[in-house]
Amino acid sequence: MKSKRTFRHLTRPRYHHYFLLSTNQPKSSLIASESTQQYHRSGPQEYQHVRDLFLGCAVAYIAWSIACLETNVRKARSLKVPIVRLPIDSNNVFWIILQPHVWKFLDGLPFSWSSYPRFVRFSRRGWYFAERAEAHVQLGPVWALVSPIAINMHFADPDTIHDIVTRRGDFQRPAKELALLELYGPCISTAKWDDWPRHRKVMATPFNETIMKFVWEESVRQAKGMLHSWSSARSTGIPSYQKDTRTLSLNVLAATGFRRSYDFRGSAEPATDEIGSYRDSLQTVLDDIIPDAGTVPYPPHDARKRHMVEMLDKETTALQQGKPGSGTIMTSLVRAANMPHQGAATASDSDLRGAKKGLSADEVFGNLFVINFAGHDTTANTLAFAMLLLASRPDVQAWVASEIAYVTGDRPLEACDYNDLFPQLKRCRAVIYETLRLYPPVPALPSITSNGTQHLRIGDRTLYIPEGVNLTVNLRAMQVHPQYWSDGNVWQPSRWISNSAPIGSPSPSPDQLVREQFSEPSKSIFFPWGEGPQICPGKKFAEVEGVAVLASLFGGHRISAKKQSGESDEGALGRVDSCLNDVDLEMLLRLKDADQVTLVCEEA
Repeated sequence: MKSKRTFRHLTRPRYHHYFLLSTNQPKSSLIASESTQQYHRSGPQEYQHVRDLFLGCAVAYIAWSIACLETNVRKARSLKVPIVRLPIDSNNVFWIILQPHVWKFLDGLPFSWSSYPRFVRFSRRGWYFAERAEAHVQLGPVWALVSPIAINMHFADPDTIHDIVTRRGDFQRPAKELALLELYGPCISTAKWDDWPRHRKVMATPFNETIMKFVWEESVRQAKGMLHSWSSARSTGIPSYQKDTRTLSLNVLAATGFRRSYDFRGSAEPATDEIGSYRDSLQTVLDDIIPDAGTVPYPPHDARKRHMVEMLDKETTALQQGKPGSGTIMTSLVRAANMPHQGAATASDSDLRGAKKGLSADEVFGNLFVINFAGHDTTANTLAFAMLLLASRPDVQAWVASEIAYVTGDRPLEACDYNDLFPQLKRCRAVIYETLRLYPPVPALPSITSNGTQHLRIGDRTLYIPEGVNLTVNLRAMQVHPQYWSDGNVWQPSRWISNSAPIGSPSPSPDQLVREQFSEPSKSIFFPWGEGPQICPGKKFAEVEGVAVLASLFGGHRISAKKQSGESDEGALGRVDSCLNDVDLEMLLRLKDADQVTLVCEEA
């Protein structure tokens, strides 16, 4: 609708236009002059009105935020726990966009993380990594982070954590935050409590020892390919070890899950596999979904969905005909899901859900995606962290190598049997566990109080938590807390081995290695795969893959950080340490810029 002022201008008498044409000035100049006059007559008032409206909205929003914050603070005080105010919620859309730029500026200032007030530190998305256990050391085993939007209680107490993770119906996962995982259909990660056992029963089936043997063999094959690529780059260094560990992990998943076998290609080698392959389509989805996490769901990738439908049809047909199938994760899921008794894979989802037995086609697709998502970047990132940590500790590499030499003897790793070798590689497993302790892929486990007010014991007191309050199990804090870990912030794989000779001591005797035992602590202070009913069914898959890769690499090779021109050994190690602490956390913890350190792989 036009304003009255504009309307009056358009209805001025005709002689006004004759006047314009009769002057000596160009018409355009006169029109511009008239516009300028109109701006000076009415423009400032219009802009002032817009400015006042904007300022009024901003003041109203700030006042509303303060009122909501104080309302939540009053509610939190009834819980009788320490409170930290957060003026703006970390999930606020405007803050999600703005905070990376704010923290880029703050990170450039000569101030340490601990020098900032808590409300500043906790406004950073993924603050758990930098904070370590400090908040819980200072505030206690439970405290509340209160924002205008929510009350979020943070826990770092073993007994209380065990209670939270085992009472799956009382403290349920936040479905809204995890909805992104339903990219292809409902899955175990987002299933409601009454529907969750049906998913869990099927998801536990594929991860058996037959599959583990294949995981081991494929991981060794891929690691040998990666080793060849890395050894060939001795003069220049490995182009990107982080990209290479992602490629390795993806190839293992493609082969183990769907019998799609690919040769390893290093980050500097051109890809020549068929376009639109299962692996490439999965890579596209995984590359795009993480940056988009917390914003908008990423639309399903047509090529990947097509591959999954084809695989599902083949497996259901094989099962209906009494054939064994391909023997992959897909085979196990289809058989456990009871697909042939529910109808073809192309049947409607509502029909397939009818009997509530097994899984529907969409649920199979959804759980397949979760397996790929949870099993790909988590393992790849852990291996990338491990490579960088090992590069800074030649003594740990030698410690691991002595065990590999003892258990393999004169046999090449490919000739060794998984069932015989894996249990003996305790030091390799210790490296994986210690890396996960300091660099857990998911440093905090969220949940929401459900089914009314719930009680939790913490120490000698009982907390009564209303329905709808957010709870966060601070996994990162628990895994470095000085009350439970000696030198908790130091990467020391030998802490997982009882009866172990100190790292750096002379080569152990066979008797010494035989006496060593892998010692796993309480699951309430170390749980990178989750705990209780929610524990990840792919836990052993990740262990087997990680151990196989380390055994393949460090049996006869060593890695180190390539020094820059004029750089000392101490300078190179300092650069490695800076890289290890330069992380980001979208959905998973990962190195922000792994390529700032170039690794070199050489024969021992």
